[in-house]
Amino acid sequence: MADSAKLARFEQAVMPHFDAAYNLARWLTRGESDAEDVVQESYLRAFTFFESFRGDDGRAWLLSIVRNTCYTWLRKNRVQDLATEFDEALHGSDTANPEALELRRADAESVRGALDKLPAEFREVLVLREMEGLSYKEIADVAGIAIGTVMSRLSRARKRLHDFLVVPANEESHT
Repeated sequence: MADSAKLARFEQAVMPHFDAAYNLARWLTRGESDAEDVVQESYLRAFTFFESFRGDDGRAWLLSIVRNTCYTWLRKNRVQDLATEFDEALHGSDTANPEALELRRADAESVRGALDKLPAEFREVLVLREMEGLSYKEIADVAGIAIGTVMSRLSRARKRLHDFLVVPANEESHT
């Protein structure tokens, strides 16, 4: 494949999924700059091996590369020691009252904190399903696991997330 044709096909099939790649890397590495490094490495790998890509939608293919690159990076760098806070911009109207904005910010921080407490394999399936909207089959393909394992991990991840978010709130009301 000619270099310009390869580049054009790569840009069409893979580049539109940059945000999804970064989102997955961010949640797995727990750090913005680490995620940027992993995504850059992933895109380099994707371009290098693009001739092996077969299909029209590069999303699952790219996310598989990002996932594998993240786990390689995690094994090498022990990201638990390098975790940084994820700073997400607030969504909403500028006219919303300050109390509502503060509650929304506090809720988002609670969810981020609870997600950060989950093991990587649980965070991964939650991010791919709830944030990236992948089907169970697509998650299975990306993670290289059976659909039953996807469903099991999602169930366990949701239960743990629920426990992190709801149980502490119930404990506070009893004190």
